[in-house]
Amino acid sequence: MSAWWIILGMSLVTMVPRLLPAWVMDRMVIPGFVDRLLKNIPYAALGALIFPGVLLIDKNPVIGLIGGGVAVVLAYFRMHTMLVIIGAIAAVIVAKMVV
Repeated sequence: MSAWWIILGMSLVTMVPRLLPAWVMDRMVIPGFVDRLLKNIPYAALGALIFPGVLLIDKNPVIGLIGGGVAVVLAYFRMHTMLVIIGAIAAVIVAKMVV
């Protein structure tokens, strides 16, 4: 019977930190400039996670920059995500053979 209390306690400890911010933010009125700022955070975080990997893909950072550049150009033209990934990988493979 004590295992059920442990499972119940663990589920509450897991759910409260996830539901509480959503419940509080649902009742707050956020100014427009803060809302625009918060909407850009995922893009900034994604860039901060991806860019170091682009530079460290090989001993020569130019190879990673070529692959990243190809990905940016393909994404700019709104290509499918898989095509962007395949294009960047192909660009890195070609750049490694050339450089």
